[in-house]
Amino acid sequence: MTGPSERPVAGPGPAAPADHPVVADGHPLVAAVKPLVDAMGAELLGPEQAQADDVVLAWEGEDVIAVRLPQLSDSLDHILAAMERRHGMPLAELDRRTKQEVVRTLEARGAFSVRHGVETVAGALGVSRFTVYNYLNRENAAKGD
Repeated sequence: MTGPSERPVAGPGPAAPADHPVVADGHPLVAAVKPLVDAMGAELLGPEQAQADDVVLAWEGEDVIAVRLPQLSDSLDHILAAMERRHGMPLAELDRRTKQEVVRTLEARGAFSVRHGVETVAGALGVSRFTVYNYLNRENAAKGD
């Protein structure tokens, strides 16, 4: 079902690309889920464009929007970019203690279950894979694992 007003999503964050379908602008559901969708690196679509793996969200029984979830490998890049924004600088410029905190946060979020996760994180932090493994081992030793 399509809504009466269909235009690209307005507001902060990336606009829908020109070749993508439009979603109901100004709908309360869109406004409510957009920060979460942006944080996940997902994509908002019109419900008529939903594919089998997309999540269609309804409001009062009417399909309003579809959410296309990112590929897991893309999610790690999105998480790293968000961490850089949060710290206000490239992760490689952080001090050692803060890099260890970043690794701890990434481990809690499952970053190292992604193929090449350690390599990707090491590159973003400007350290070796060995250093990332050391940070992980220290954290696990502190937990008593």
